[in-house]
Amino acid sequence: MHYFYSDPVPTNRERALDAAIELLAAGGPRALTHARIDAAAGLPKGSTSNDFRTRSALLAGVTEAIVQREAAGVTAALTPASPAELVEACCALLDIVTVQQRTVTAARLALFLEAAHEPALAAPLAQGRAVLAGTVEGVLTRLGAPDARAGAAALMACFEGLILHRIARGQDGDARAAFTVAVRGALST
Repeated sequence: MHYFYSDPVPTNRERALDAAIELLAAGGPRALTHARIDAAAGLPKGSTSNDFRTRSALLAGVTEAIVQREAAGVTAALTPASPAELVEACCALLDIVTVQQRTVTAARLALFLEAAHEPALAAPLAQGRAVLAGTVEGVLTRLGAPDARAGAAALMACFEGLILHRIARGQDGDARAAFTVAVRGALST
């Protein structure tokens, strides 16, 4: 699967990032080694270490690439004109991140856990979350939320919890009821 490029001929760096995401999603941060990435990407030995000299640099590169891609997709997906459309947009986005982009999402979740031990990862992950929070706050403001910041925090917590349940526990049920409650709460006075 190709995550980071639109050019039909990816660079070695792009191939390494793709392979790193697959390995991270399948085996967590411990699965990431330069040699494993080279092998998974079909690259000559030492290729990944040319772009990412250290393990920390590799983790940071994967984190930044995931954050950039996800932030753009989320911003484009959240353009509702009503509370009902916001619920539907949240359901659609949940399906995208847990079905179509399941591998990327699993890799991002592994990075969240790794950030507890790699402080350098916390900043790019927080930056990605801030972009999402700003987008959700803007949507809630347009829909008349009395406290868009608090509403965004609640809606995002609901969303993140549902992602965890889907990825970690395989619970793929309809999230419409949960999002309806969260949106109503975010828009209430």
